[in-house]
Amino acid sequence: MKRFERLERIRRLDPVADALEIHRISMAYEFPWDYTRALELALYRTYAVPSIGRLLARTAELTERTQKRYDDTVLLLDTVVEHGFATEQGRTAIRRINQMHRSYDIGDDDMRYVLSTFVVVPRRWIDAYGWRRLSRHEIVAGTEYYRTLGRHMGIPDVPRTYEEFETLLDAYEEEHFAWDEEARRVSDATLDLMASWYPRPLAPLLRTATLALLDEPLLRAFRYPRPGSAATALVRRAVRTRGRLVRLLPPRRSPHFARQNREVKGYPNGYRVADLGTHPVPGLRGCPVRHHDTSAADPVE
Repeated sequence: MKRFERLERIRRLDPVADALEIHRISMAYEFPWDYTRALELALYRTYAVPSIGRLLARTAELTERTQKRYDDTVLLLDTVVEHGFATEQGRTAIRRINQMHRSYDIGDDDMRYVLSTFVVVPRRWIDAYGWRRLSRHEIVAGTEYYRTLGRHMGIPDVPRTYEEFETLLDAYEEEHFAWDEEARRVSDATLDLMASWYPRPLAPLLRTATLALLDEPLLRAFRYPRPGSAATALVRRAVRTRGRLVRLLPPRRSPHFARQNREVKGYPNGYRVADLGTHPVPGLRGCPVRHHDTSAADPVE
């Protein structure tokens, strides 16, 4: 197989009708490492919105059980990509996601913003650091994939195009990014988790490298000091260089799904999708039952 053969296959498919297939090829064959990093960053960005970061802090899932929360989030989202929306596994994963979200008072605006990070951040990351830029077919297919996920989650008024998602994300972050002490605790716990995946002596270096990949609004919201310009340039150049080296490698012969990532550590003996995530009791930790409409999620109940 030649390096661009899968891209040629993607371009022969319909980006709307074949959105799941295209998105799966892109994630599992073309850019598995990049999508992992980009979706980590997508979720991390949401902590800088105080209403989101504060809620996550109060559930204690990302401050006291950080690895488990990371694993469960990755595995639930990955299940839908691997198996699709209509399968038993995919339906079970979406059901678990909805059960958890329904236990808290999460506004529709915040839900749409979180969904927009899944659409926009991977495109921006891959265009900056991937071995090639995303094709228009992949952008449209990824947008359609997350529009479908949004409908299954009962999120109203989901944007229709990538450009609408991008406008939503930029405007929401400009309006809502702000300092919050509880959100900062969630951010610190996440950075500590990422550092824990590597030998302990590397932790300070890895923290600096991670901060070097964050943009100014994100650093400002969490009140992190900006790494020096030389360190920032070095880190970003290193990640871009990785992408150029991947371009020279033979194309991947088998899919790599997020469940295979070394960062997922909590289930060495396997897992059941139905057991993933939390089973929160409504009303605990100051988090009342949410009130927005989730009727669109009924097909997976």
